[in-house]
Amino acid sequence: MKDMSTAPHRIVVLGAGYTGMMAAIRAARRTRRHGGHVVLVNPSPRFTERLRMHQIAAGTRLADHRIPEMVGGTGIEFVQGRATRIDPALRRVTVSATEGERVLGYDTLVYAIGSVTVTGEVPGVADHAHTLDTPGAAVRLAERLRELAPTGGTVAVCGNGLTGVEAATEIAESFPGLRVVLVGRDRPGSMMGERARAHLDRALARLGVETRTGAEIVKVLPDAVELAGGEPVQADACLWTTGFEASPLAADSGLTVDGRGRVVVDAALRSVSHPSVYAVGDSAAIRQDFGVLHGTCQSGIPSAAHAADSIARTLRGREPRPFRFGYIHQPVSLGRGDAVIQFTHADDTPRRLWLAGRPATVYKELVSGSPPVTYRMSRRLAIPAALLGARRA
Repeated sequence: MKDMSTAPHRIVVLGAGYTGMMAAIRAARRTRRHGGHVVLVNPSPRFTERLRMHQIAAGTRLADHRIPEMVGGTGIEFVQGRATRIDPALRRVTVSATEGERVLGYDTLVYAIGSVTVTGEVPGVADHAHTLDTPGAAVRLAERLRELAPTGGTVAVCGNGLTGVEAATEIAESFPGLRVVLVGRDRPGSMMGERARAHLDRALARLGVETRTGAEIVKVLPDAVELAGGEPVQADACLWTTGFEASPLAADSGLTVDGRGRVVVDAALRSVSHPSVYAVGDSAAIRQDFGVLHGTCQSGIPSAAHAADSIARTLRGREPRPFRFGYIHQPVSLGRGDAVIQFTHADDTPRRLWLAGRPATVYKELVSGSPPVTYRMSRRLAIPAALLGARRA
């Protein structure tokens, strides 16, 4: 056990999204008796429910979760600011905070900054398209949709993955006078089983969402989306949901990253170049037997819990265990009154079991609302990792 007469073991967590909050709260609980002191850094004092960004875009007002209140009573020190540089050799983080620049020393760093939509690969996206990266960005899209609603117009949702489907159906349901076009290369719900995908197709048709599949978007214009070899799609508003990349902070700080800027980690989720740094969620290239995990809350929270447990094990003089994870579902909301849930094998391929309609809506709402509940429980209870989605080696 750590000698409590010595200086505390400083654990700095960068990012207070789904993964960062779990890492900070769980680390604070698990290391409290072993000299751990957790510092949580985030640019905003508000907790962002990224699973609900499409609801904000459609005009819904969400609950205002404040990070200082969520971590109150845990012993976590909250620093409002943006990390601008990591010095892994000296184990220091430079933070642009509200009161000026601060330098935070650490013994262990948890990198949980997450990812943003790629806007620089297709011309015009950065200038003319909206994203769902932040609540502010979603609010700006909502304001544009309200401007268009009285006279009508076309909304092009670019990217027909699950984020695009949720956004397109939410907008179509909330603004029935707008024409919504979902544009992408693959069929919506292509990763789902046939029956779940058929339900998704029926929901799109019921809400009047037009789909353009097999489409390669080559340029976004102020009033249209230009396709390769095809007619342009009119767009009075364009929402870009395709492609994600990690923050450049890790690469700029000398950590080993992959082609998408994610920190390359070992089996225990430690940086392969700097083992004092753990990376979790969208920020990390986490390899399992079936491949590298794609960034979702479903895998992010278990990875954060595992990192916190590993830090606690290290402080007790034990070796961290390998991280093991398997997917269980693909939950998709289709407006406020419908949803479809495709249950999956561990490698995210579809099982025969699926759920739709009202039961699926309840299920999806539980999934979307579960992180804040989990954080409150984690302040007082040692929730088994298996219940969070992590699997023992």
